[in-house]
Amino acid sequence: MSENSSKKTQLSKVRNVGFIAHIDAGKTSVTERVLYTTGITYKVGTVDQGTAVMDWMAQEQERGITITAAATSTEWNDHDINIIDTPGHVDFTAEVERSLRVLDGGIVVLDAVAGVQSQSETVWRQADRYGVPRISFVNKMDRTGADFIASANSIKTRLGGQPVPVQIPVGSEADFVGVVNLVTGEASIYEKQEQGPPQLVKQDISVQTESVQNTFKEQRDLLLNAVADNDDQFLELYLGDTEPTIDDIQTALRRATLKNLVTPIFCGSAKNGIAVEPLLDGIITYLPSPEDVPPVTGTDPTDASSIVRHAHDEPFTALAYKVVTDPFAGRLVYLRVYSGEAKSGAMVYNATRKKMERLGRVLRMHANRREELEVIVSGDIPAAVGLKETFTGDTLCDRDTAIVLESIDFPDPVISIAVEPKSRPDQEKLAQALIKLGEEDPTFQIRHDKDSGQTIIAGMGELHLEILLDRMRREFGVEAATGQPKVSYREAVNQQAKGDGKFIRQSGGRGQYGHAVLTIEPLDRDSGIQFENKITGGSIPREYIKPVENGAKEALGSGILGGYSVVDVKITLTDGSFHAVDSSEMAFHIAGSMAVKDALRRAGCSLLEPVMAVEITTPDQFLGDVLDDLSRRRGLIGEVRLDRIGQIVQSKIPLAEMFGYATDIRSLTQGRAGHSVQFSHYDHVPANHVAKALAEV
Repeated sequence: MSENSSKKTQLSKVRNVGFIAHIDAGKTSVTERVLYTTGITYKVGTVDQGTAVMDWMAQEQERGITITAAATSTEWNDHDINIIDTPGHVDFTAEVERSLRVLDGGIVVLDAVAGVQSQSETVWRQADRYGVPRISFVNKMDRTGADFIASANSIKTRLGGQPVPVQIPVGSEADFVGVVNLVTGEASIYEKQEQGPPQLVKQDISVQTESVQNTFKEQRDLLLNAVADNDDQFLELYLGDTEPTIDDIQTALRRATLKNLVTPIFCGSAKNGIAVEPLLDGIITYLPSPEDVPPVTGTDPTDASSIVRHAHDEPFTALAYKVVTDPFAGRLVYLRVYSGEAKSGAMVYNATRKKMERLGRVLRMHANRREELEVIVSGDIPAAVGLKETFTGDTLCDRDTAIVLESIDFPDPVISIAVEPKSRPDQEKLAQALIKLGEEDPTFQIRHDKDSGQTIIAGMGELHLEILLDRMRREFGVEAATGQPKVSYREAVNQQAKGDGKFIRQSGGRGQYGHAVLTIEPLDRDSGIQFENKITGGSIPREYIKPVENGAKEALGSGILGGYSVVDVKITLTDGSFHAVDSSEMAFHIAGSMAVKDALRRAGCSLLEPVMAVEITTPDQFLGDVLDDLSRRRGLIGEVRLDRIGQIVQSKIPLAEMFGYATDIRSLTQGRAGHSVQFSHYDHVPANHVAKALAEV
């Protein structure tokens, strides 16, 4: 009891944060330097050499990218910091999505040369959606072309945020040696050593050059004005006769940050170990503890009423946000504990699936290393062993005070391939491997094609599926043959139409009878599937309405053009009939399905294809070739602008035209162009391309 009470009083000294950014901005390098600076590791791991602690998977080390969100914990200035290092590649955006769902604060890492990049925008919007307060770290300040102020301002111009620099760099590019804190006036200078990391020396602003002092005064005034603009309490103080203290400024800036009104901006070089300590101070000073975020809300599973759970003095509540198959520990379920406590070995209630589960061993993770815990409490982000029936998005709680938390929404896959085992012994192993990988990754989907007899796997991109196939081979020992990647098309209803479905079976004894009449109509893109019951007079009893809805929605899973899912449609149940003896839920389920199929044939469908948002960065001399290639790929060219790093082209390209693009653009630009791709939206396939698309079926 005393241990738990102590933990409660220290909840204000817990930070649950994640590093989020565009690929190659340096998230993992920053995390590695944080672990080294706080004493968790004795040697700095590097992405280039494949020795990063957080990139522990073989595929991550070989490719130099983060694939899975890795969790770790450390301490700094008497505070516990739980860290999640997230991927930057768009194919693994689900890892960012579920991480932001459970984090209290974020650190957006920017490249000091490029500033905000395309995937930076994606993760920023994800953080906005979950209301996650954030600070930003402008990394790689020692690179040629680094510009701290321009990178900070790109948050305003490209993201619509309110950047507030709380530091200025001392020196630039190769001469970058440290930072000056705009709040305290203290300089952190890093002196190079013959061996080992640079030595941190604290200095007063008064000993800096005149240029640094002038920049300090100018930027400090901007800082104070920004804080005053976003905090009324500080504004009164600022306009008064007394000079605001350091504590006044930091407290007001923290309040504005927690309200997502401003984003404090830090800078440094993770690779060279410069200004990581001030960043850690900033995490503690400006990002929220579990006490500072709003209490978590959920629903009562018995009556769907709303329930609020606070971090203190509430029953045990936790959300499973990730499932991993660990080669040593077995099946690990990562949790975020929002309230209460649970001991290792305790029985907990899975309110989502209405099942009791034994909470086996509970672990604090350090990437792929682990530390045993006896009890998990509010604010913790542990991993649990032994939860056999718990999956991503499930709620664990106390059975007597059950609650279901909001689950996590993931984007639909956009690309698919057929897989089959290379040998008969691999048949069973392939099925087991796919099931385990599907448990881990909600954006990885598996289905069996009845017509072809093939197993189809779908994911977020070519790299996503390539990594999963490589994991099947290495971790599960399954060799699989694959077909060509296929686009996940959708179908849309062309017009409103009526459908009539009547299911009658009579084979001696009690028969089956269900009859439903409905209309379907197209909705705006991304509206989803809507169902409305307009039955009057009891032509269909209330208990059969839900089976009709389920059958109707099930029928939309296979359209009339190519068997693709029908999207953005409203179903309105208008009439029907029943038999007092022969009607059943199954009969009305089938009737609902038949009615929708009938309506689809009358309405007609058109084909939709996934369109990707592509950002290309290219030297000037290759711009014409890049634009010509985009036009050849049915690309819609948007903004073209000159930036510090070259010409930046924003475009929208159908996914069907994107296969092999990475190789092609390297050939066009002598390997000097870079590009990033992310899903944008679904759009109609042009009439002259429909036949080609349907030929893939």
